[in-house]
Amino acid sequence: MLTYLARRLAFAVTTVLAASVVSFLLVHASSGSPGAITAGAGATPAQVAAENHRLGWDQPLVTQYLTWLGHAASGNFGVSLIDGHDIWSDLMARLPVTASIAVFATLLSGVFGVLIGVAAAVRGGLADRTVTVGSGVALSLPQFWIGILLVYLIAIKAHLLPATGYVAFSASPSQYLQSLALPVITLTITGTAIIARTTRTGMISALRQEHIRTLHALGTPPWRIRYVHALRFAAAPVVSVLGIQFIALFGGSVIIEQLFALPGLGQAAQNAIGTNDFPAVQGVVVIATVVVVITNLVLDLVLAAIDPRVRTA
Repeated sequence: MLTYLARRLAFAVTTVLAASVVSFLLVHASSGSPGAITAGAGATPAQVAAENHRLGWDQPLVTQYLTWLGHAASGNFGVSLIDGHDIWSDLMARLPVTASIAVFATLLSGVFGVLIGVAAAVRGGLADRTVTVGSGVALSLPQFWIGILLVYLIAIKAHLLPATGYVAFSASPSQYLQSLALPVITLTITGTAIIARTTRTGMISALRQEHIRTLHALGTPPWRIRYVHALRFAAAPVVSVLGIQFIALFGGSVIIEQLFALPGLGQAAQNAIGTNDFPAVQGVVVIATVVVVITNLVLDLVLAAIDPRVRTA
């Protein structure tokens, strides 16, 4: 297990470094320069060149990258070219927003998806067909359309939850949950459909296994057969899909954050790209990559615990 963990850690570090190199090169390959942004629209070429020299933009790429990497490793991503704010502090303030949405949506999707998928596999018949059709409909609906519909029905018509905005947990726990409710429900609907289908398929295969039939013959309680033995047999693909879903929610939250006016990393990425705020773009990429890599590492360890064969793959 230690050898497997060492391999995964080495791969994680390599992935983060590769992502930082790619983002660094893409920033330098884009049109414009930080000096042109800080000097202003009416700056002369000489003024732009002076700003680029001050910012170190005219140094060799290797020197620039190593300097940036050393600062980034200590949590210093520089300051924004647009407003001069510290990028690390800004991203750390936004990280809990995106993380909260992704975590809550993934957890709820896992709970409801597993329960629905197990029920469909065990009951079969009408229940199975209903889950199959319902999940297909949920997967066919765009998430932004689901969000707009929920805002109209729950926020505007029923006045049950706020349509937009975010309240920090430290300010008010109840308002924090209310501000996240609609975006989380929006993402949970699609996520539940994916997990339900995956669980249903895995459970149908698990219930046909010989050891499950033996447990039935020995008089093992049905609930224990379903939720302990069969579900553990079907757990590996479900865990994999949950991990992928969290990564997708964390990295693809731009539309949801814009729809519900949430100050998360997705909104920060869009603003940084739209304004050519190069240091902020690199900071967002690195933070997102680190979260994704950590998620993959945890996912690999969970899968290795569930199925020891994974360790030798």
